[in-house]
Amino acid sequence: MVKTDVAAPVCLDSNPYRHRGATFGLGIPKAAASAPDDPLPIPGGDPNAAPFHVFGPTPDNSFSPIDAEPATITNLNGFVGLAYIDGKVQRTDRKTGQTVTLPMIGADMRFMSGVYRGADNQIHEGAFALV
Repeated sequence: MVKTDVAAPVCLDSNPYRHRGATFGLGIPKAAASAPDDPLPIPGGDPNAAPFHVFGPTPDNSFSPIDAEPATITNLNGFVGLAYIDGKVQRTDRKTGQTVTLPMIGADMRFMSGVYRGADNQIHEGAFALV
């Protein structure tokens, strides 16, 4: 498993070897080891999200059109949930204990669950989250 500072796609199934994929630390993609049953990313993606293979469907088309692909893995037959979360987060300096309240605007949260064709060209079942 790869440790990360910010967020990582997380597999919610029981296979310990499936906790792999791209991880994001400080906004810089870090390649993680891959397994044969890892899902494949969607081809392309929104140019604003490069180098990531992701679209950001929004009602006002401010990022990607509303009918853009919400899944981040290809060859998926299942369900996708997508939410843009607004609110406030609190950052605490562990050394000094000082806290700062920051806005969280349009945080993109997604899940995908179903069957997919993996890198090994076999059919697999899994649940994944993009946080």
